[in-house]
Amino acid sequence: MANDKSVAVLGVGMHPWGKWGKNFVEYGVAAARIALDDAGVEWKDIQYVAGADTIRNGYPGFIAGATFAQALGWTGAQVSSSYAACASGAAALANARAQILAGLVDVALVVGADTTPKGFFAPVGGDRKDDPDWLRFHLLGATNPTYFALYARRRMALYGATDEDFAQVKVKNALHGLNNPNARYRKEVTIDEVLASPMVADPLRLLEICATSDGGAAMVVCSMDYAKAHGYDKVVTVDAVTTVTPTFPNTVIEMPNFSTDSSKTVAQAGPTFRASIAHATYEQAGIGPEDVSLAEVYDLSSALELDWYEDIGLCGEGEAENLLRSGATTLGGRVPVNPSGGLACFGEAIPAQAIAQCCEVTWQLRGQATGRQVEGAKVGVTANQGLFGHGSSVLLSR
Repeated sequence: MANDKSVAVLGVGMHPWGKWGKNFVEYGVAAARIALDDAGVEWKDIQYVAGADTIRNGYPGFIAGATFAQALGWTGAQVSSSYAACASGAAALANARAQILAGLVDVALVVGADTTPKGFFAPVGGDRKDDPDWLRFHLLGATNPTYFALYARRRMALYGATDEDFAQVKVKNALHGLNNPNARYRKEVTIDEVLASPMVADPLRLLEICATSDGGAAMVVCSMDYAKAHGYDKVVTVDAVTTVTPTFPNTVIEMPNFSTDSSKTVAQAGPTFRASIAHATYEQAGIGPEDVSLAEVYDLSSALELDWYEDIGLCGEGEAENLLRSGATTLGGRVPVNPSGGLACFGEAIPAQAIAQCCEVTWQLRGQATGRQVEGAKVGVTANQGLFGHGSSVLLSR
């Protein structure tokens, strides 16, 4: 399904997720070297490095493009560094793709990595009373799990979702991640085990909320002409990348906001913010959700995955629970979701997440996802979301 906006994926690589206690640069370099080896491209031939930033690891994290370029060895390559919270990896990919489509470079490396603190994320240090993210922690005590629980309660109130539905998402993803060598958690669980895990933010339990993790992911992308000239055949292509922002009114609270825009005087026009993310990707690629073979979505909580089913167009509003219960989103079903195991099995390594989703889709489209392969996969879509209105979706095909 390649089009005039497509770039080729020559190689992908990941450093396994976990708690390794090392510098984030090590994870990014390891992922980059795997991606370069997978692509058959020498580091010296990379013309552009797009780094996804991490804000927790000092100045090197803020200039990730240059940090990774230095660690791999200065070659004069051009660099960029992108911070878009959890959408940072997609923003970095968008930069590399734009450079390639503009004809400024032929081949680029996209890389992101993180080292995270123990426990749930806290606000960045300092006294920043004009920062909504700082305020939501200090004024509301609204940690990330609090927001996840509010979304879950919304599903229960609007659509009749149950505790068992949320637990079933975790059961499904744990099964998918069982054979993923890069996953941090590789253990099957039952609904009863999920429901017996400690309550964190009602109605969500410990096994239904993603962890914070260390990890890294990388991609080597190039122009279609470069791929053909160097003998690459039937490559996976990135056919669309979107990084949309919300439109007014934004009627569902998004982190770190305290309230929604008013819809009393302005009616909701078009899709909600989260639904607009994948909608823009389909429009750019010229296809629809009916063409998708698999999806990698941002399951910060098991309940949030159900929202994404509707937002990426796999089913209508309020139909996600039935889609889950039918087995359609499980391996062997109509459109498996998170065949990698998702964040349920990986946890959050923020700058690497959107890139890791693309790595998984690439392996699936190549038929290389041993033990979790989606048979006959031709098109995959990702969906991710960063704070402050950073949408993120990538569509890949083969």
